[in-house]
Amino acid sequence: MKLLTALRLASTGLRVERTRLNVSAMNLANAHVTRTLEGGPYRAKNLLVAASPLPPDFATRLGELSEKLAAPQVLGIVDDEAPFKEVYDPSHPDADERGIVRYPNVDVLTEMVDLMAASRAYEANLSVISITKNLALRTLDILK
Repeated sequence: MKLLTALRLASTGLRVERTRLNVSAMNLANAHVTRTLEGGPYRAKNLLVAASPLPPDFATRLGELSEKLAAPQVLGIVDDEAPFKEVYDPSHPDADERGIVRYPNVDVLTEMVDLMAASRAYEANLSVISITKNLALRTLDILK
């Protein structure tokens, strides 16, 4: 694999994981918001990620291997359609006529696990970039 291809794949991975970290942090920050500007409780967000083919310039250089390589790409951020959590609390300012308060559909435990996984994947991509940089520098030293 070419060094530039490794860098490109790792950099796209960094972008995806950074977005994943931001979405999880946003969900955690709004885990107790019962009233948004749109009305109603905050709705958790999910990240849509898909594999996209490498750009043509890399594909032509890699030949057969290019059909197997794909870079991650964020397709979008969508609302989680899970139902809101309902809690009986008639003293809450956002309680309805039955005394039920609708809380966001954010699962704090799941979001923490997503944060840890995204953080580890981000670190792994940083390691790939660091190793690739070191390989390039060593190659240049050999050519001197």
